[in-house]
Amino acid sequence: METRVALIGILIDDPDAVEKVNQILHQSSRWIVGRMGIPYHARNINIISVVVDAPQDEISRMSGLIGKLSGVTAKIAYAKLPNHEA
Repeated sequence: METRVALIGILIDDPDAVEKVNQILHQSSRWIVGRMGIPYHARNINIISVVVDAPQDEISRMSGLIGKLSGVTAKIAYAKLPNHEA
């Protein structure tokens, strides 16, 4: 199965959405290489960076589910690496 390396950047404006985001990430944990969460108290937002090595469809699915949540924005940046079999 071909996979891609990507960074999913997540901004959470609604504190009630944090648990829902974490549930989605937990469901996709087999694809997650690492993650970093930053609570930015001065702006009352949470920032999460998630590095994944996953099939294109899985990356799109995760980002789409997260981005559909109220008070949440998600964007994907892909590494310029050749695809490979994982």
